[in-house]
Amino acid sequence: MATLAVQTIKLGGTAPTYSAAAAGTKIACDERTFLHVKNTAGSSMTVTLTATGQIRGQLVADLVVTVPATTGDVMIGPIPRELFAGPADGLATVTYSSTTNVTVAALRI
Repeated sequence: MATLAVQTIKLGGTAPTYSAAAAGTKIACDERTFLHVKNTAGSSMTVTLTATGQIRGQLVADLVVTVPATTGDVMIGPIPRELFAGPADGLATVTYSSTTNVTVAALRI
C-alpha cells in the first residue's frame, strides 16, 4: 500500500496536489490531518478508515464515509492515532469501494 504524502496548508495559501485513489492507501494519523476525497464518477462510493483503537475494552468501529456521485467532495478527519494507527507502522489504512474517477489528498492544518 502506498502512503499518501501529507501536504501542510500554509497561511499564505496552498494549492493541494491530488492523486488517483488506489485500492488501498495509508495516511499519517494526527489531530490535524484530514483526507480530502473527490469523486467525479457517476456512482457514489465509500471510503473506509480501518479502526484499530479500543475504548474501555471495546473495539472502535471502522469509519465508513459515503462520497456522493459526480460532484462528491468530502473532507474526512481529523484522523486520531488512538483510533486508527496501525500497530506495525502507526499509519491509518484507507480503502475505497471504487477508485474510478476518484482523487485524494492528505492535508494537514
